[in-house]
Amino acid sequence: MSSENGQSDGGEGAAPEQLALIRESVRKAKVPKAKPRTWRGAALAEGLPVARVVVDKGVLHLDRYFDYAVPEELDEAAQPGVRVRVRFGAGARNVRHGRREGGGLIDGFVVERCAESDYSGPLAALAQVVSPEPVLDQELLGLARAVADRYAGSLADVLQLAVPPRHARAESRPSPPAAPPPPAPEPGSWARYGRGAEFVAALASGGAPRAVWTALPGPQWADEIARAVQATLASGRGALVVVPAGRPAARVDAALRERLGEGRHAVLTADAGQERRYREWLAVRRGSVRAVVGTRAAMFAPVRDLGLVVIWDDGDASHSDDNAPFPHVREVLELRAARDKCGFLLGGWGCTVEAAQLVESGWALPLLAGREQVRGAAPLVRTVGDGDLARDEAARAARLPTLAWQVAREGLKHGPVLVQVPRRGYVPRLACERCREPARCRHCAGPLEARDSGALCCAWCGRDEGAWHCSECGGFRLRAQVVGARRTAEELGRAFPAVPVRTSGREQVLDTVGGAPALVVSTPGAEPVAEGGYAAALLLDGWAMLGRPDLRASEEALRRWIGAAALVRDQSAGGTVVIVAEPTLRPVQALVRWDPVGHAVRELSERAELGFPPVSRMASVTGAPDALSEFLRSAELPPDAEVLGPVPVATSAAGRPRRPGDAPPGEQWERALVRVPPGSGAALARALKTAQAARMARGAGQQEAVRVRIDPADIG
Repeated sequence: MSSENGQSDGGEGAAPEQLALIRESVRKAKVPKAKPRTWRGAALAEGLPVARVVVDKGVLHLDRYFDYAVPEELDEAAQPGVRVRVRFGAGARNVRHGRREGGGLIDGFVVERCAESDYSGPLAALAQVVSPEPVLDQELLGLARAVADRYAGSLADVLQLAVPPRHARAESRPSPPAAPPPPAPEPGSWARYGRGAEFVAALASGGAPRAVWTALPGPQWADEIARAVQATLASGRGALVVVPAGRPAARVDAALRERLGEGRHAVLTADAGQERRYREWLAVRRGSVRAVVGTRAAMFAPVRDLGLVVIWDDGDASHSDDNAPFPHVREVLELRAARDKCGFLLGGWGCTVEAAQLVESGWALPLLAGREQVRGAAPLVRTVGDGDLARDEAARAARLPTLAWQVAREGLKHGPVLVQVPRRGYVPRLACERCREPARCRHCAGPLEARDSGALCCAWCGRDEGAWHCSECGGFRLRAQVVGARRTAEELGRAFPAVPVRTSGREQVLDTVGGAPALVVSTPGAEPVAEGGYAAALLLDGWAMLGRPDLRASEEALRRWIGAAALVRDQSAGGTVVIVAEPTLRPVQALVRWDPVGHAVRELSERAELGFPPVSRMASVTGAPDALSEFLRSAELPPDAEVLGPVPVATSAAGRPRRPGDAPPGEQWERALVRVPPGSGAALARALKTAQAARMARGAGQQEAVRVRIDPADIG
């Protein structure tokens, strides 16, 4: 058979090349051409038309990825790691992954591009690519997921902590090229510690040593951290240092600039401002900078080829985040050290129970100085007993026993004297002078405080109290339970009229003071560094710090005392510390011997006998009584879990910042502690997260809120 033009249509007389052309035409005619994929009439991206997105919606029952269609015009920009805007919420029906059109626009991150979606229905499209800058890589995503699982939280909440807010101007500026590795440093003052020189050498050779470092008193700690960072950079890897506050960050920053030069490291602190902080963070993510020093949020810094993580003073409460899921810097850096197989250094003048456990378990090695080195670097510590106070009634009224008075007077001949006071303000708490019963408000039972004018008012409800009398003994005279920093400064100013008195606390924190004679009154943690060190230090009201109803009271008191005493000159230079507390107590004796490690080891042993953290894993569950009871019944806790409580919790005072775990004003909440032995922590976190997600999916209202916190810092 022939076609109209006389050529064969595939018969026997056709040429081979003609047959091939005809057969190809027939094949194409039989297979209909695929229509381009569209969404609402708009073409979708070719090849990988689906974007898997983690949305910024920190609720547990939505803690998963959602699939969205990628419009053709967003194909190039919508790469893994970029910020996007998607439709989510009311009107957008929830399915396994997809969403139909409707709902409000919220932020999210593209985590993956796919060819197909698990969801069989139509997908909503990406609304916008906020920026083409990829800020979430797989390494950071994996770390965030591990942290969320450990703390029974959502991935979105962790990403809010890990990725700083975008700043367009900072993002548009190119980062400088990466500098070549510096030379390996000499051990320097690391030689003062057993195996200190070997630790630095191991970092410089590309090793991953893990150590708990008890630093000697004095200012050398910042330079020692800088040497460890330099050794890591010399091996071609990156380093991350996390400190509790801006002042120690500034000291490490200065030490790194001195050792590495300008532009070789980034500083990530909240004080830097949003633009500068985001610019520095981008330089780290882009690989231009491989060394980072910062405060809490820097624990997630995306350092390339991470070779060392460092945490300084892990007992400081600032290392525990007050935002869900409440991660602790120490635990996050432990995760990073294990995931990245990098070095780990936990340092401080003191030693926490958790640090002692790392050493006892063999996960980390101790970096300690010998006793001769400790005695040579530490000041002389002297104690004042109750017998001395009883024989010196005038000193008791002034809160300065004779020994403290003499040491302060002698120290002022040679330099500044530090006075640590456990409370800020004027007279934070009052009690009956006769029976020492705390003075409380007649309306709400809140503690009474004295204003600057002398009038009494309630610290909880704010009502004035004009006719107070003791409900126990009928007395009408008040005394200060713990005198605050301002009142102490006034007393010292009258006692030493020719000496300037300076205060450092929440309202105004001093960074440094000169080497001239002066009295520096400070609350714990706000002590400024003195030029050449303090000649002496007085640690007042030690009983107030030890009397806190908290599992960590003695550990925290010793940490605060050592932090202040470490700023005093060594004993050979006349440095003396006087602590006003019962001298036979264990933390006081640990300070006298300068033995924080021994104290931590004994605390760890006692907690092991009692089954308290860190030997066990523990979770705090807080909420209204009925909601809490229902939550504990529904949670499928591990078989070896033990529930302690519930017990009532404190109510936050109206008009004052609410602490984590406090009940809202006017509400009665309870708290239960759930404890599991080692090895069951992950199962406990999964059970609590599942139960919380189920409650949220059922639409539990705010009045039925239940708050879960894994490994709470304060368990009472």
